[in-house]
Order: sequence, then C-alpha cells, then structure tokens
Amino acid sequence: MLKLHGDCWVITDAAAGNQRQALALAQRLELPVRHLQLEPAAPWSWLAPRLTVGALSALSSAQRQQFAAPWPTVAIGCGRTSALYTRLLRNLSAGRVYTVQVLDPRIDPAHWDTVIAPRHDRLSGPNVLQPLGSLNPVDVQWLQDGRDADPGFAELPRPRVGVLLGGPRKGVTFNEGYISQLAGQLLSRQREEGGSLLVLASRRTPKALVELMRQRLQGRPGLIWSGQDDGSNPYPGVLGWADRLVVTPDSVNMLSEACAVGCPVHTLVVGALPEKLERFHQALRQAGRLHDIDAIAVPPVEPLRETTAIAAMLYERIAARQLQG
Repeated sequence: MLKLHGDCWVITDAAAGNQRQALALAQRLELPVRHLQLEPAAPWSWLAPRLTVGALSALSSAQRQQFAAPWPTVAIGCGRTSALYTRLLRNLSAGRVYTVQVLDPRIDPAHWDTVIAPRHDRLSGPNVLQPLGSLNPVDVQWLQDGRDADPGFAELPRPRVGVLLGGPRKGVTFNEGYISQLAGQLLSRQREEGGSLLVLASRRTPKALVELMRQRLQGRPGLIWSGQDDGSNPYPGVLGWADRLVVTPDSVNMLSEACAVGCPVHTLVVGALPEKLERFHQALRQAGRLHDIDAIAVPPVEPLRETTAIAAMLYERIAARQLQG
C-alpha cells in the first residue's frame, strides 16, 4: 500500500468526546498530527458551519496564528464548530487539503472530501462513511496498556463490573431518582454474585449525583472516580479489566467504547430516549451488543471496533488523491 506523505491537522472544540474521535482516527493514518482547538466567537459559534464570511476574524489572535499556512495535507474535524474550519480549508488551500469531517455537519456533505457520520444520523452521500457507533481508540493494544497501567485491579474480586456514568442531556432521564435506581440494581446483583464495582464519572456527571452513588455503594469492593481528587483517571484500566460494563444510556461515545471492549455491555433506560439515540440503542441491541441491566445469560459477540476499518477506507481515498498529484 502507498505510504501517505505530509501531515495531519486535527481540529476540534473543547469537547473531550470530539477530540477523542478525531485523534483516534488521525493516529491510524500514520501521519504527524497537530491538534488545533478552535473556538470562534459568536455568532460564528452559533451558526457554524454555515456562516463562513469573517470566520477567521472570529478566532482569537493565538488561534489565528495556529490556523494559518502552510496548510496540512489532511485535516480532520469533529463537531459542528470544527466543521466551519475544515470547510474553509478547501478554499484556503485551493483544494490541496484533504478535508474530513466526523459527525453530521448539518449541511451538504459535499463541502468536504469525506464525512464520517454514525448510521443513526441517517446522512448519506457518495463521500459519506457510516459506522454504527463513534470512532474511538479502543483495541487490543489499548486494553493491554490499560491493564498494564493498573495491575492492582487484577486483585479485585470478580466479576469486575465497570460502571460508566454520563450526564443529563435533553430527552434522557438522568437525575437523583435514576442514580438511586441504578445503584439499587448494581447492589442487588453484587449481593447475589459478589465481585467489585468500578464506577467512573465523566465531566458531565453532576457532583451531587456522584456523591449519591458514593453513599449508596459505600463499603463495596471497587472504586468511584470522578476527577483528579480521586487520583489519575483509571478509565483504560477499568475497561481493560472489566468482566462486564454498565453504561448510562446518554452517551453514544461511551456506549461505542464499551462495545469495543468485548465483554457484555448493559444499560438502564428510564422512560423514552430521543429518536436518534433510540435508533442507536436499537441497532446495538439487534446486533446483540447491548442488554438490559438485569440480563444474565449474555451470548458473546465480536467487539465493535470500527475505527480501524474506517481509517483504512480513508487511507485509500487519501492515497488515491496523492497518486493523482
């Protein structure tokens, strides 16, 4: 296979999920990567990626110095804000930059060379790639690195149950009642089968709900991590050592990464989910990758590891462009 030449810019906002997806994809292209975090002022931040006039002046002075020629060979953006600047690069570089946008930009995908949008977005086009879930770094080596980083987890009683907490989002029940119900389900099963509970909060998890979970699970083997006050982030280690994962239903990224591990994945849904999120849940369930929290006998399935395949398709497209000169 032709080796790509040049370099790659990753363009995101501050959202950790967007950064994670774009960087996971870029690292598989085996090009030098430079990460630009661009956050334009209003109204460009509101209207991205539609409003292009004046978009450069919407950046701070430091960000304008970063987003300047010489332009990269490839630019990968993730999220609506970054889509404004990956879109601009086509004109700024006279078409020499191969532009990639991750997630539905909500305008015609023809503004980019390739758009990667999850299947539940229902975005189609000749340049659109449609993974089932979100892009992520989870693979065999990443999981082994996680186990190596936290070897002490091997001493915890099994089954080791990783619990990934997201946070409130429109249309999803995520409150004290939900956390109480989730904790009750976790405790009930832990009393029946033993094991340990390794709970990880995200940046979006309200502190009051983390404290409620701490209170409910007090004295149980395992850990509860919600930030640097609890030590370094053990997320890779928890996924690497988990016998089972329980994930709140709100995050496509967390569910996708959990399904990439290869162990059973469970969730607790209270009430209805938003339409697009419900489509994603149903696709995982139909593929045997996601189960109710109280499901016991779960048949094994292949891990959901789409990033490598998506990167390979993208690699071929960029290589074909480079062959054309």
